[in-house]
Amino acid sequence: MFYGLSKFFKNILPKTLFYRSLLIVAIPVIILQLIITIVFFDSLWIKTNKGMTKALVNEINTFIEVYNNETYDKDEITKLFSVYQDLNIEFIEDKNFNYSFDERWFSPIDRTLRRELKSRFGNNNFWFNTVNYKELIDLRIKSQIGYFKFLVPKDRVTSSSARIFALWITVPAIIVVLISLVFLKNQTRPITNLAKAAEKFGRGEEIEEFKPSGAAEIRRAGYEFDKMRKRIIRHLNQRSEMLSGISHDLRTPLTRMKLQLAFIKDQSLSNKLGEDISEMEKMLNEYLQFTSSSYLEKNEKFDLSKLLDEILNKYNNNNIKKNLISKIYINGRKNLIKRCINNLIDNSIKYADEIYVELFEKNKGLFIKIDDNGPGIPEGEYENVFKPFYKIDKSRADSKSSVGLGLSIASDIIRSHGGNIVLERSKMGGLSVKIFLPI
Repeated sequence: MFYGLSKFFKNILPKTLFYRSLLIVAIPVIILQLIITIVFFDSLWIKTNKGMTKALVNEINTFIEVYNNETYDKDEITKLFSVYQDLNIEFIEDKNFNYSFDERWFSPIDRTLRRELKSRFGNNNFWFNTVNYKELIDLRIKSQIGYFKFLVPKDRVTSSSARIFALWITVPAIIVVLISLVFLKNQTRPITNLAKAAEKFGRGEEIEEFKPSGAAEIRRAGYEFDKMRKRIIRHLNQRSEMLSGISHDLRTPLTRMKLQLAFIKDQSLSNKLGEDISEMEKMLNEYLQFTSSSYLEKNEKFDLSKLLDEILNKYNNNNIKKNLISKIYINGRKNLIKRCINNLIDNSIKYADEIYVELFEKNKGLFIKIDDNGPGIPEGEYENVFKPFYKIDKSRADSKSSVGLGLSIASDIIRSHGGNIVLERSKMGGLSVKIFLPI
């Protein structure tokens, strides 16, 4: 039960730090304002209104008692109460006193006035309306041959301090929340900038010099990230320079060995040595391709569906079927994506007769799915085949045709774009390669 409640609150609470921090600031302010408002209205405003309403009803009752006393002049009494009690009084001779109430139970003024009039004059002997006039209350009391009509100022039954109090309660709270918005935005902006920089760097994009800002802890995290970024870039540059040197140093002796093969009279021995040299060259080329830095290529916006269509059309293979949604644009390194798809298609062509390529959009992401009817890969080897130079067994194909880097290169490219690549059992009976790319 506790877990269910916890999960429920997690689902309704905001996910971002900015709005969570805003809730931490705003909720106590709102709760405090509600408590103060309830206490004020219950202990001060309502009781004050009740006392003022009771005094008004007593004045009206006094007027009626005096008015009905034959020893006093009725016009003089009416004039005195109108002048000194601020009551606009009119007696109307009409025995039909049939008025229905507009039940406004949400109005504190109406509730208090109705309660006091009922206790003083009884049911069906009074009627009032507080909305017909902006500043007046229309109040009528039944008499023997008619009724008294009173026009009473609203400030006789309500205190104007309530509006001032509500203003002082609401406006400062709004100002405090607005100030909190500004400060919270300034505090969360460095975290957002750090996250964006890390995301861009993780995708292999070139970012400008990152300047940490914000609180001490956030600034420290920013400095550490910047140091890590520079160390990784330095490592990649050193690796590229080292591999360039290896490439230059190894190609020269391989070229000399090829020339020396021409002077070997034993043709069988010459062919075997030539095959070994060709295999060494292929291994060297694929290794350099695998370890070459993807940061050298700039990001660009391109149509992924168009790129896939061009790649598949170049194979000119009727066994390759496709289902591609059109005009899907992503921001990435076009040549690397092309190399990845080529490696996967080449593997499928090597082991399968039928291939089905699909591109679709789902849950704010792009999916590329390549299914084939080949022998597939054992489920226990799904993770291992992404390791460099790993082969399941040499009997699946000629060992000289591959060095085991195709899936490694594909995985490295997809992950550098912030995506993921997984292997599954295909509905066609072979292997299914599913690629996810964020939009």
